[in-house]
Amino acid sequence: MKTQNTHLFHIPVMGIGFTIDSPIKVAAYGIDSVISIVDDVIIEQMREFYYNLMEWEFIPIDKREEDYRARRITDYLNLIHKIVQQKFQKLKEEEFKEGSEICKYFELLPNSSSLKIAFGSMLTEQDLELKSIMQAELRKQLKCGEIQVNIMAKVDTVNYDSKGNALPEIYNDAMSALRGYANSELTSSIVLSAGLNPRLYSYFEEFNDFFPNEDGFIKKKIILKVSDYRSAMIQGKMLAKKGLWISEYRIESGLNCGGHTFATDGKLMGPILEEFKNNKEILINDLYSICQSSLARREAKLFEEIPEMKITVQGGIGTANESEFLLEHFKVNSTGWGSPFLLVPEATNVDTDTLQRMATAKKEDYYMSDASPLGVPFNNLRNTSSQQLLKERVQKDRPGSPCHKKFLTFNTEFTEQSICTASRQYQNLKLKELENSNLSDQELKRKSEKILEKECLCEGLAVPAALANGIEKAKQLKAVSICPGPNLAYFSGTFSLKEMIDHIYGRSIALNNLNREHMFINELEMYVNHLRKEIDESFEELTVKQIKHLEGFKSSLLDGVNFYKEIFQKMRLETVEFRQKSLKILELYRDEIAEIRIPELEFA
Repeated sequence: MKTQNTHLFHIPVMGIGFTIDSPIKVAAYGIDSVISIVDDVIIEQMREFYYNLMEWEFIPIDKREEDYRARRITDYLNLIHKIVQQKFQKLKEEEFKEGSEICKYFELLPNSSSLKIAFGSMLTEQDLELKSIMQAELRKQLKCGEIQVNIMAKVDTVNYDSKGNALPEIYNDAMSALRGYANSELTSSIVLSAGLNPRLYSYFEEFNDFFPNEDGFIKKKIILKVSDYRSAMIQGKMLAKKGLWISEYRIESGLNCGGHTFATDGKLMGPILEEFKNNKEILINDLYSICQSSLARREAKLFEEIPEMKITVQGGIGTANESEFLLEHFKVNSTGWGSPFLLVPEATNVDTDTLQRMATAKKEDYYMSDASPLGVPFNNLRNTSSQQLLKERVQKDRPGSPCHKKFLTFNTEFTEQSICTASRQYQNLKLKELENSNLSDQELKRKSEKILEKECLCEGLAVPAALANGIEKAKQLKAVSICPGPNLAYFSGTFSLKEMIDHIYGRSIALNNLNREHMFINELEMYVNHLRKEIDESFEELTVKQIKHLEGFKSSLLDGVNFYKEIFQKMRLETVEFRQKSLKILELYRDEIAEIRIPELEFA
């Protein structure tokens, strides 16, 4: 059974704290948004904040209590759900008058929405009795936005008891987060991102809410965030073999996105979306067959019909024309608008200082960094308070950060228990190792700077939620990390929720005056630069496998350019001048890519 989206966009997860309570802010207007449930510490602080705000009794869940992490997450999600439902119910009961929340609900809808058209008809109706009937029907059709949650699948750190003994794996971070969500009252979706975790996937089987009930309804759906079709098929089959249905594939640009970047092997967004469009039915039928067989083996309820599978896309979308083209040409169900909402205080949590930095940032202030302890490229903003603190610590000969939360402890170079590469402990040990490695001064400086660039993302990406909400416990923590996508360079200032949504739907324009190419071309530029960087970094230690990877990368880029040369001519919403200019830029990139030399392996 297909469901109709209230809106044609969703707000993806951003950082840890930026969208941690976004459903409270936007769900009543029918907007889906995603909460990160990686950090139970900030969740506990936000739990206390909202219990006090609502004047309800707050009962702390202490770290010494059994399964405290999952229990904090469960209660927080139940709390969010309760608040959202109260706001939504209050909105539904309001009078239809100018400035009311119920009118705002309809005003925010896309102009093509049948609900908005019906609202317009109601406003102009003169017959009061008929007008009242129309209003009652409109109230019935109101739909609340979904409270979605996100787990980075591979962020699944082992936890220890007070004596230093490793706890059973069900108490690992991702496993506990999944349990916390599964035990909540939510009827919604969980977004799995950042890699494949077979152990976590198997754990889904423990919770009935992920399987169809007697009516064939799945209370808790699974969304896989992927960067290409191959990954979608592999992970989809893994879950289908457990009887788990993928309700949505959320395709994200490998490079033109916020936060961590996971570059594809040169496959660009356009060709990836085309592959999904052309093979969607094959994907659905294959996974349905596997899923039904798995459910039969479990002696579980079978689906009576093929469930809905949505395809959505996010990463670098910046104009209404781009969004509409993705919806129409590639037949996606929704587009994700992330980073621009960091400039919308009505929707996200950003502290005043960082918000001002982003509102006035220049294009060169957005860059791809090595700040993440995960060792994955990380989109960043220059001169954040977190970076300033790192510099101060280096100047005081105290590099690195205290590691309190330990969510990103993956390194075992020097210790038996894994530690974080942003931690003071790791950086002291690594810097000493480098000093004793007989490196040239230039090489020592380069490698040391790379180590010292690591930020404590556990604190930096969470604390904005506490600062924005005036939480006392976080006032001593002011080092904020931010993870905007490069697309944010084309937005300046701050915006109301209405202003941003009007921009998304083409009712107004929120872009600044910087020249902005199409999102496909912006991503292409990033991939060409990425290829050059890969060649430079691997030039001295090339293997046959690396050469084949680079050759395949280059070939995929050329295929992508040829695809775009065809697709740009179908962009009916863009002007002739824009299309012609874009085609010329594509020609230049094709020549540039063709001239990139892949090193050959030298044999003695």
